[in-house]
Amino acid sequence: MRAGAGMTQADWTVVKDELRQVFGENNYANWIAPLTYRSLDAGVLTCSVPSNFIGNYVSQNFADRIVAQLARHGHEVDRLSFEVRRSDGPRQAAPAAAPAQARSSLVESAKLDTRFTFDTFVVGKPNALAHAAARRVAEGGPVAFNPLFLYGGVGLGKTHLMHAIAHELRTNMPHLDVLYLSADQFMYRFVTALRERKIMDFKQLFRSVDVLMVDDVQFLAGKDSTQEEFFHTFNALVDQSKQVIISADRAPSDIKDLEGRISSRLASGLVVDLHPTDYELRLGILQSKVEQYREQYPGLTVAPGVLEYLAHRISTNVRVLEGALTRLFAFASLVGKTIDHELVQDCLADILRTSDRKITVEEIQRKVAEHYNIRLSDLVGPRRMRSFARPRQVAMWLAKTLTSRSLPEIGKRFGGRDHTTIMHGVRKIEELRQTDSCIADDLELLRRALEE
Repeated sequence: MRAGAGMTQADWTVVKDELRQVFGENNYANWIAPLTYRSLDAGVLTCSVPSNFIGNYVSQNFADRIVAQLARHGHEVDRLSFEVRRSDGPRQAAPAAAPAQARSSLVESAKLDTRFTFDTFVVGKPNALAHAAARRVAEGGPVAFNPLFLYGGVGLGKTHLMHAIAHELRTNMPHLDVLYLSADQFMYRFVTALRERKIMDFKQLFRSVDVLMVDDVQFLAGKDSTQEEFFHTFNALVDQSKQVIISADRAPSDIKDLEGRISSRLASGLVVDLHPTDYELRLGILQSKVEQYREQYPGLTVAPGVLEYLAHRISTNVRVLEGALTRLFAFASLVGKTIDHELVQDCLADILRTSDRKITVEEIQRKVAEHYNIRLSDLVGPRRMRSFARPRQVAMWLAKTLTSRSLPEIGKRFGGRDHTTIMHGVRKIEELRQTDSCIADDLELLRRALEE
């Protein structure tokens, strides 16, 4: 029989009291005090614990020192085993890793939106790389880039992808400890830990996760002590090959008041820009949402051209675009009407007014002339050379798309041209943008420049 086989509760109490001196009051109260001795058999010390997470954390961080302390008292122990105390049933052995739900409230993961999954994310040219990178990280396992840094403006899908990654990891790899929270939540928990004198617990807990996801990291800028702690947490996780995923509204180097060393470290992995949505992506998002709404609002129909109109008119923010469609379906269901152009004008008057970006035909003409390096007089003049005619049609298309001017009004600003000429130019560019990638890129660049 091994030495230590005769270990008693009194022996364990003595060892625990000594561990209080070894680990300090905070660590003792959080991790050692909850351990209840059950048995020592064949070199395995079994204790009961109140949660999976505590058992897992003690095993990872304190087991060696506990074994050494037991040896000083002649108890030969090879390893520790933990059983979770259950008030409604028998004790269960703690698994090798603790689920995220068992985490301390100090660093509790933020709630995930069930709508934000990969299945509901509409992929297009502006977000294809970000989507592919997020998918790769969500597969788990070693990744060539760490961290993954996603950035872009409001409503472009950063948070959607962050939630989708977390959903995928928790579903397919439940043994991983995935912690998702916003930068504000990280800062709040850090300040709370300082106030409650639990900063060591905060450090240990954060640095023991398998995947750390922090949304809107730009809000850490200017918060010196929080930045410092984030930097050390980030380094500790990356050095352990733990995955870190970050999002922000701009690239690391463009975040004002963010320490240079942090900016440099954030940029050391894969930095991906979610570009502003193009027309095709916005239309795809609307079509996807309509399919979802068909079950909620059976019998409602959308008239031809409505989705295309919305995709053109509401171009700066996907959230506003989706909100507009939600309002349309709700309104149409109440009044029992088809969602047609008349209903759009009645129901979305405020949104459409806001989306009128005050862009003028004259501004469009100047931008187009600069882009194609031609004189403004040649753009609006009568000359039909291809080098002038194509930019002129591009300007016509942009004027029709980005302003509320009628075709006759646009024609007046293009040298008094007839509205049928404007219509022909708009149709020609609409055809070309489907087949000519150069024209499509020019249109997107010009639209973005005009909307800045």
